[in-house]
Parts: sequence; C-alpha cells; structure tokens
Amino acid sequence: MAYALHETLEVHEIVAFKSLCLTKSKTMQALVSDEALKQIMKQDVEISTRQLQELGTILSKANS
Repeated sequence: MAYALHETLEVHEIVAFKSLCLTKSKTMQALVSDEALKQIMKQDVEISTRQLQELGTILSKANS
C-alpha cells in the first residue's frame, strides 16, 4: 500500500508526539507518590510503546 506524502508526514508527527508523551510518562513515574496515578502512568507507557511499534510498522511499509 502506498501512502501520500502528507499521510506519511502526519504519521511522523504522531510518532514525535507519542514519543514525547512516552518520555514524559516514564520520567514523571519516578516523581509520583500516588499509587493509582503511578499505575495509570505505567499503563500509558505500555500502550504508548505498543502504539509506537505499530506506527513504526506503518512507516516502514510507507517507505518500501
């Protein structure tokens, strides 16, 4: 499947945003004392990691 240039660029923007969110969640986990909030942040890290892997797959297909 071929993607238009603007579609590929939009996926790159999403990857950049999700990477920033992932970094922030990982960093803030160490500073949070509330266990419920820490668990939410841990789930966010897991979901974001999986989403970034999926987006990477999309980008690799777009570049082939």
